[in-house]
Amino acid sequence: MPLSQARKQELMTEYQIHETDTGSADFQVAVLTERISQLSQHLQKNKKDFASQRGLMQMIGRRKRLRGYIRKQDEERYRHLIRRLGIRG
Repeated sequence: MPLSQARKQELMTEYQIHETDTGSADFQVAVLTERISQLSQHLQKNKKDFASQRGLMQMIGRRKRLRGYIRKQDEERYRHLIRRLGIRG
């Protein structure tokens, strides 16, 4: 379930660090959070879709590693990102 290009663009303008930023860890965490929420809704309807369930676990792990990286780099930026996304930290 890929994100629409328009939604990705919205996330990019909201979470980019500077004007030419297209792949910062903050942006990647925001995109993964959006995809995780979409996939979670899909799995609530399709409980036996084990391939998607595995993909969800991989996305959660990737997001966790990126969050750890951000936390090591700048604790304040990490706290701000967690609050903005509404995820547990």
